[in-house]
Amino acid sequence: MSELTELTAVQLVDGYRKGEFSPVDATRATLERADRVQPAVNAFVRLDADEALTRAGESAERWRRGEPVGLLDGVPVTVKDILLMRGAPTLRGSRTVDPHGRWDEDAPSVARLREHGAVFLGKTTTPEFGWKGVTDSPLSGVTRNPYDVSRTAGGSSGGSAAAVALGAGPLSLGTDGGGSVRIPAAFCGIFGLKPTYGRVPLYPASAFGTLSHVGPMARDAADAALLLDVISGPDARDWSALGPAGGSFVDALEGGVRGLRVAYSPSLGGQVAVRPAVAATVRRAVERLAGLGAYVTEADPDFTDPVDAFHTLWFSGAARVTQRFGPHQRELLDPGLREICGLGARFGALDYLAAVDVRMELGRRMGRFHASHDVLVTPTLPLTAFEAGAEVPTGSGQRRWTGWTPFTYPFNMTQQPAATVPVGVDADGLPVGLQIVAARHRDDLVLRTAHTLYEAGAAGVAPPQPA
Repeated sequence: MSELTELTAVQLVDGYRKGEFSPVDATRATLERADRVQPAVNAFVRLDADEALTRAGESAERWRRGEPVGLLDGVPVTVKDILLMRGAPTLRGSRTVDPHGRWDEDAPSVARLREHGAVFLGKTTTPEFGWKGVTDSPLSGVTRNPYDVSRTAGGSSGGSAAAVALGAGPLSLGTDGGGSVRIPAAFCGIFGLKPTYGRVPLYPASAFGTLSHVGPMARDAADAALLLDVISGPDARDWSALGPAGGSFVDALEGGVRGLRVAYSPSLGGQVAVRPAVAATVRRAVERLAGLGAYVTEADPDFTDPVDAFHTLWFSGAARVTQRFGPHQRELLDPGLREICGLGARFGALDYLAAVDVRMELGRRMGRFHASHDVLVTPTLPLTAFEAGAEVPTGSGQRRWTGWTPFTYPFNMTQQPAATVPVGVDADGLPVGLQIVAARHRDDLVLRTAHTLYEAGAAGVAPPQPA
């Protein structure tokens, strides 16, 4: 039944409905795949086969009676170890977190998955408190790229991206504060969506404030839309959550891109040096959008790199995470995290508010930009996956992960929906991602544009071969 690991969530649900196989079959195959790939890529901090098979058996009985409880009944899913899951410790990649806590509450997105009958396989790796764009931590070590284990999977949702790419569950929940869904999805050749802020409720609130989003990671846009239908909507524990979505995201996939106003910005107005193989691959995909009827123009959003303001917000959030740590706990931290916490602690209220002003102006500029352009298309990243275990590529001269992610973090500051779509590979066989951004609340446009690329055969890459 190993071929079941290659099916999407949509295909699994269809197979359950037709009685071609059961949730137990799919869960067993997926657990076997997870066990097989874990030594090579280190995608998981926890796998719970007994619990997964119990839930799968309950789902199989519901399908036998023709009474599934939800849209994902029996579908194997994984959850980034930043989000609370009842009955399992959430260690956040840190040796400072006590694993013997109560762990008796689900995060809102996890609770919705549970209500819809999803089968939880386990928790995926994250850097400590999700602080950087690669996935390694003092607690769980280095997570590696499924296409080349000498390379990084990206981060901070790197375990989720590697798991989905390798067939260890078709769906995963990630978090994205500066690109943490889109970065690893791009490096690992899968689809990742950062929805409009508040579309997916978050609890407990992130120390990184309203930069942090919860989003679906999947094989394609159709699966992500299905997952978003499940996890979106208000939750009383998140005061900043949006109201119910206006309709189904799955229903919004259809319609194509004919007449869609697409702004293509290959380098944010020359601000970003993009590797030639990445630039050429993304350009070909943009040309396909034009061939499918989109009205494509080269146009750059009117902003300069907001990295200093982002650092003020991000480093301050990191300092808040560790504010009450004593000297012993600080010694246990990832050295890079400890460094930015020190920097963040030195910012004052006026520094923070000045960064908020930059953020508000950036949001205003992007609002005006989308009055003329339905979606913005860029490379997701200017490069493909580099060596595992490093925060920045060797020899780049960059100090922090934000040096190689200039296309992602600006849209956390503006709270816009943004997705990455795999559109090819470079000469080393490493995936290249194309980013689609829309105005706030237009997640439907992002998903529809991406789905059109998949339907046209212009998105998706051959899956990696399990070790």
